[in-house]
Amino acid sequence: MSDESAFADRLANAMRAAGYEPRPAVLEREFNLRFWGKPVTLQGVRRWLRGETLPQQEKLEVLAAWLNVEPQELRYGKRAVNRIREAKGRWKSTISAEERQVLEKYLALPVAERKVVAEVIDAFYRARQAADDDDWMGDN
Repeated sequence: MSDESAFADRLANAMRAAGYEPRPAVLEREFNLRFWGKPVTLQGVRRWLRGETLPQQEKLEVLAAWLNVEPQELRYGKRAVNRIREAKGRWKSTISAEERQVLEKYLALPVAERKVVAEVIDAFYRARQAADDDDWMGDN
């Protein structure tokens, strides 16, 4: 099943759970009542419900808020969100508070600056690997 088809199923199920019929006319009306951008067309929402296209992130967030589900769950499904939460929980438990603060600051940087920081870290890592390899070779 494609990402688009799986999303269409989750969207239709979320609409039913919220008490709406998963029909294009209903989706178009309810979505456009809540979205402050350019209105979506009947054809556009029909493509969402048919599994032909995925909405952009800002539209996904409006859908999720309206249907009272998490955007990640609507986009990727409950199982994927649970796997992410489990992995995130394990990862968070292995770092110190100081490391967490550094990572939060890193994530707050613009993408271009994060790329520079990542390149610096990669250079340090490669230098450490090379030094470890030299130490290992010298032990023989």
